Amino acid sequence: MIDLHTHSLLSDGVLLPVELVQRSKARGYQALAITDHCDFSNLEFVIGSLKKFIRSLPRETGINVIAGVELTHNYPEQIPALVKKARKLGAEIVVVHGETLVEPVPEGTNEAGIKAGADILAHPGLIKPEMVELAAQMGVHLEITTRKGHCYTNGWVAGLARRFGARLVLDTDSHLPEDLTRWEDAKKIAQGAGLSVSEIEEMRNNSLCLLQKIMSKRNRRR
Repeated sequence: MIDLHTHSLLSDGVLLPVELVQRSKARGYQALAITDHCDFSNLEFVIGSLKKFIRSLPRETGINVIAGVELTHNYPEQIPALVKKARKLGAEIVVVHGETLVEPVPEGTNEAGIKAGADILAHPGLIKPEMVELAAQMGVHLEITTRKGHCYTNGWVAGLARRFGARLVLDTDSHLPEDLTRWEDAKKIAQGAGLSVSEIEEMRNNSLCLLQKIMSKRNRRR
């Protein structure tokens, strides 16, 4: 499993980053991005804390750990500056909290996240077809999620992604230990969204390509 969207107690998760790493490794994860919720009030704290944590890890941990953020419930007008600042501070992956049906996310967030060039638009709800087409053009990944509530529109997202050729990734949006999911179980949720075996494999490859890009960039900085 390559899970590019999880949370620690640096925001509203319940696990220390190191606990999240150990539990993910126990479930057979290849890679884990810790993407705690951020706005302008805590961006420096979260990214700085995660970078410090990752630097402290032994070289051979058996799992790739990535420092990221999820820009959450921000006003659409704020999102471009937040994406830019997060990357400047060293976030290795930037997720924008999309317009899920189960939270009061400001209208226009999906469009702002895509136009700002986020890496992943998480749980984008009943995203408009023209926004999926734009995501495909800009290379922004749309998320299929295993998380309760957010997953209600997986089928809608999957169908539009197929129509417009948008890239998908499969993540857990984990907040609790039991949210972490083995790949075999995550695949069943993707199948329930109407994705074929080949489409699921392509989705996994999209996550792998993102991971390889991140690790290559990190290695160049050393």
